[in-house]
Amino acid sequence: MTKKLEHVQAWLQLTAIRGLGPARVRHLVQTFRSPHAVLTASVEDLITHGGLPAPLAHEVTVPLGSETMKRIDRDLQAVARGQYTILTLDDPSYPSRLKTIPDPPPILYMTGQLPDTDMTAIAIVGSRRATSTGRTFIRHLGGELAALGFTIVSGMARGIDAAAHDGALSASGRTIAVLGCGIDQTYPPEHRRLREAIERQGAVLSEFLSGTPPHGYHFPQRNRVISGLSLGVIVAEATIRSGSLITAHHACEQNREVFAVPGSPTHALSRGPHHLIKQGAKLVETVDDVLEEIFPHLPASMQERIATSRDPQQAALPVLEKEEAEVLERIPLEPVTLEAVLSQGSRPLAELMGILLSLEVKGLIAHVPGPRYYRTTLRHGLHTP
Repeated sequence: MTKKLEHVQAWLQLTAIRGLGPARVRHLVQTFRSPHAVLTASVEDLITHGGLPAPLAHEVTVPLGSETMKRIDRDLQAVARGQYTILTLDDPSYPSRLKTIPDPPPILYMTGQLPDTDMTAIAIVGSRRATSTGRTFIRHLGGELAALGFTIVSGMARGIDAAAHDGALSASGRTIAVLGCGIDQTYPPEHRRLREAIERQGAVLSEFLSGTPPHGYHFPQRNRVISGLSLGVIVAEATIRSGSLITAHHACEQNREVFAVPGSPTHALSRGPHHLIKQGAKLVETVDDVLEEIFPHLPASMQERIATSRDPQQAALPVLEKEEAEVLERIPLEPVTLEAVLSQGSRPLAELMGILLSLEVKGLIAHVPGPRYYRTTLRHGLHTP
């Protein structure tokens, strides 16, 4: 076994001890200088210098069970075969932003890659039972953020999470999925192809031992990692008692920005975001709302790139006549019928058809058979006075 794998083994053994949470493991390794030193310390030293209660100090000195050691051996063999990577808290490749939270995972299992550019990440979370409109909006928002160079972080769940990952992938951007199960598990199972795409354009992470099933209590614990990796968290379509609001709570504790996408005041999935907005979260209607808060926290090189891309002259935003802007405001991201667009205004059909054609030519809307029209971007273009 190589020295590096021996070091990883010590971390795995330490984190497998019951009663040692992430914060305690971090404290012990900082105190004793290495996980191996913790494992070989005396009960007296663990109590005196490590601050452990006597029963837990004794537990640290007791050899792990054979099944646990077999599991650790399987992990080390998988790493040696290149099936996945294990990042320890003292590994230079461990995400530096995640290290700043009070209780970072001592170990991270990973498939894919984590380059330094993933430091500029935005998390997007929301309901598994998201509406079609919510999924479409988040797919567009995630895509626009990814196109600007942000890495999109989410939990690979159904609904909003999947839409956020899809948006980033469709923009050829980077995205990270944080699992609530072992790295060798895919949950939900129907997201196997999504996971493979994420691994090609980002990374899949887990703090749980391989073979760990997706227990419900793992997901609130996982959520602190989603926020910890990110500059800010966007919440879309969530109930008051949802895991998404737990993620937002973690974000506040970690001094991250919190954003919320508003919705219908009568819909249950709007209550979570609306609650956050009342508490001071930034309301998000377009990507510009996110940039207003995040921009000062970005590296100078990224600020310059975004400023250039958002400059109207550089970004070549289409110029809209007043009537075009008015019609565009009535077209949502989800396809609507021609009759619905017509009923919202007073323009004759022939004039409306001309405006719709102009908006299509400018790349702001598209249509599907019906005909039904939908917006292709969250951007509005420039109005002429």
